[in-house]
Amino acid sequence: MKKKIFITGASSGIGEYLAYAYAKKGYFIGLAARREDKLIQVASKCFELGGEAKCYTLDVTNNESCQMNIDDFISLPGEIDTIYANAGVGAPDQLNTGDSTAMNRILLTNIMGVTNTVLPFIPYFKSNKKGKVAVISSVASFRGLAHHSAYSGSKAAVRNFCQGWNNALHKYNISFSAICPGFVSSEMTDNQDNPQPFKISTNIAVDKIIKAVENRKKVYIFPWQVKLFIIPIMKWAPDWLTRLLKI
Repeated sequence: MKKKIFITGASSGIGEYLAYAYAKKGYFIGLAARREDKLIQVASKCFELGGEAKCYTLDVTNNESCQMNIDDFISLPGEIDTIYANAGVGAPDQLNTGDSTAMNRILLTNIMGVTNTVLPFIPYFKSNKKGKVAVISSVASFRGLAHHSAYSGSKAAVRNFCQGWNNALHKYNISFSAICPGFVSSEMTDNQDNPQPFKISTNIAVDKIIKAVENRKKVYIFPWQVKLFIIPIMKWAPDWLTRLLKI
């Protein structure tokens, strides 16, 4: 029976390269994102690499659209192996404007986008008594970041979701992996001027992510330099030091 993978945010970056990696393994891939033209390009390459794909043009903040499209994916022949809640956005909080619109957009996409993606699959995985769920969090989840607190807060929330879901559903052999990358090459990071220490290529990041998910890692932080040096600073440094370092 053909194995199936579902990926949100599949039109670029980590999501796109996850699709290519699984296509090389011969998987059937559900590609979900807002940009239909980009999805079609990704799907075409998946077929070239030896996989199969179906495009789902959706906004993860729309609960009804997510449910409808996921129901369709579940109904297709094959067994769902893994889902990747990868869609997310990052931007400054715009604190000084007095307007919550920017922050709300980040929170809606990065938090409700995850629940809208993951929860429709839970009855299927419980019935099968197995399944793997990967949620893309961030190293930013380990501290509230000045002027990016919506982003860091949302990533902390979904990391905690994974911990709770693991405890709630472990008896059904469903694993939840909170993936916490540092800087990875993507449309979002490549257009930024701020320092990006230990940045790695998308291909390398995807290889690491897939291995962690296959091994059912509960929390996976990478690259190792970030885990060893950056995370301790983010967790334990006093506020005056993080302000000096502009974290």
